[in-house]
Amino acid sequence: MHPLQTPSTINSTAEIEINLPDKTMGLSTYSIHTAAIRMISKLHSKFPCEHLDIGSGHGELISLMRQQFDLHSSACDYTDKLMRLPDVKVKIANLSIEKLPFDDNSFDLVTCTEVIEHLEHYRGTLREIHRVLRPGGTLVITTPNILNLKSRIRFLIFGFYNLFGPLHVSESELHTTGGHINPVSSFFLSHALLDAGFNEIQIAIDKKQGSSMAWLVLFWLPIRIFSGLTLRKEKKKFKTVDRHNEEYVLQMNSLDMLLGRTLVAGCHRP
Repeated sequence: MHPLQTPSTINSTAEIEINLPDKTMGLSTYSIHTAAIRMISKLHSKFPCEHLDIGSGHGELISLMRQQFDLHSSACDYTDKLMRLPDVKVKIANLSIEKLPFDDNSFDLVTCTEVIEHLEHYRGTLREIHRVLRPGGTLVITTPNILNLKSRIRFLIFGFYNLFGPLHVSESELHTTGGHINPVSSFFLSHALLDAGFNEIQIAIDKKQGSSMAWLVLFWLPIRIFSGLTLRKEKKKFKTVDRHNEEYVLQMNSLDMLLGRTLVAGCHRP
């Protein structure tokens, strides 16, 4: 398998049954967590396993995963004050400046939901995740989809993507959108994962966004026409698009990216 293999898209509308009385989450959302679990179900089949949840928050994702999978979960976050699961100890690390506090080849599965947009150097964190994963291990990661049409229109009008905006200097709350400092598109996330040594990248979304669907009526045809013309120019004149990255470029204007609220990526360490 070529290390720069093309991605495939997972059916992001498939449902998964999780018995949780309260579907209101604190630091993330139920749909993001269930989308992550759908990706895990697609890519990871070796259970029981050692699992690491990065940016564990209150532990909601770990709780949901325990209903579906046989695993032993460890947690890492910038604080241990948020965790509500008494049997999960949180190792503290500021991943903008520190490495993951775990040994090489420690985990079979790593989840990292709504974290990289808070980090100064997310590519370094992806390399750290590769280090702590065992060969054949799985990473599932989520981040706001800045390419949906609502976000693109907001950037056109205001200069900021959806869920990213003017930040208070030296006053950002790390666990809120006030800590969103790093917008990452599907292309650059896929590129960073490949660069870190991962393969078999698959991309999905948590759900389609109604407000983006309204914009699709106006912009679908122009996007198809002008992105096609631009792609041809990039390939023939600038030589920036080739067989190794073309699928990732095309994916940026797929229906999932134009409509999806949250980007969900899954991959393996070879």
